[in-house]
Amino acid sequence: MARPIWNGAINFGLVTVPVELYSATEDHTISFRQFERGTSDRIRYKRINERTGEEVPYSDIVKGADIGGGDYVIIEPDELDAIAPGRSRTIDIDAFVDLDTIDPVHYQKTYWLAPAKEEYNRAYSLLLQAMAKTNKAGVATFVMRGKEYLTALRAGDGLLVLTTLLFPEDLRDPAKELKSLPEITPARGKELDMAVSLIDSMSEEWDPDKYHDTYTQRVEQLIEDKSAGREIVTEAEPAQPTKVVDLFDALSRSVEGRRKGRGESAGKPAESGKRRAADKGPDLADLSKAELDKLARDLDIKGRSKMNRDELQDAVAAAQSAGAA
Repeated sequence: MARPIWNGAINFGLVTVPVELYSATEDHTISFRQFERGTSDRIRYKRINERTGEEVPYSDIVKGADIGGGDYVIIEPDELDAIAPGRSRTIDIDAFVDLDTIDPVHYQKTYWLAPAKEEYNRAYSLLLQAMAKTNKAGVATFVMRGKEYLTALRAGDGLLVLTTLLFPEDLRDPAKELKSLPEITPARGKELDMAVSLIDSMSEEWDPDKYHDTYTQRVEQLIEDKSAGREIVTEAEPAQPTKVVDLFDALSRSVEGRRKGRGESAGKPAESGKRRAADKGPDLADLSKAELDKLARDLDIKGRSKMNRDELQDAVAAAQSAGAA
């Protein structure tokens, strides 16, 4: 069972709700150790005193702020806590805003908030249900581990969810960072209509369960193959950029391919095509590589992690045909 990484209270108006903060996400990235090439020698990082050359324990390390000229102001951890004793224990909601008005570029990391004790469930539940009913997010600030965070509190599925936000000063100005901003040229009427049609044909309900970290799966397979001495299979190269002169043709073929995949025709509405497609199941040509990979796992197709998209499609089709027979 996870332990809270922060304890404090939510303040909104004159209401205070003691809560505990839990991380809602975890990193599944494969961790590697570092070695010197051609040897089995590990590379390690140590906290070394540059004057004495000796290793320093973490408990003896303090922070130093550079004030220029090679001079530093030394800051102790408890001094940082002392300048904001209350703010390091409270999440102060300053205002409620429409959830949809927060630009996703500000989102950083997500946490769960739970009532610290059962006796606080009533106030916690009230805030949760009121935020769900209004579709509002509470904008708040709090201090955790010596850093101030701007946050958005919102109603989740039976829990309050806190997402840390980037401050405006944390966001870079694209005009300063890019070599040049793209010149947006007016789209041609037919091309724009065809692009909109393609977007419409690819539109669906958001379903996060359809997506998986396939790169990590390939890394795991690479490790397994190298460990077993098997041949390493290289993934197909990415597609070439579409030439401007071929843009309309590429869009047209994309839309037509989606229609065929869904069993539609030019003279029949999309909805009837969707019903027919639902009756006979998804067209494999219409599925993404992640979707095909999921089907391949369900069908227990061996060697699927080494297959590119086209190979997965062929393998799934063969397995489905064999099952139908």
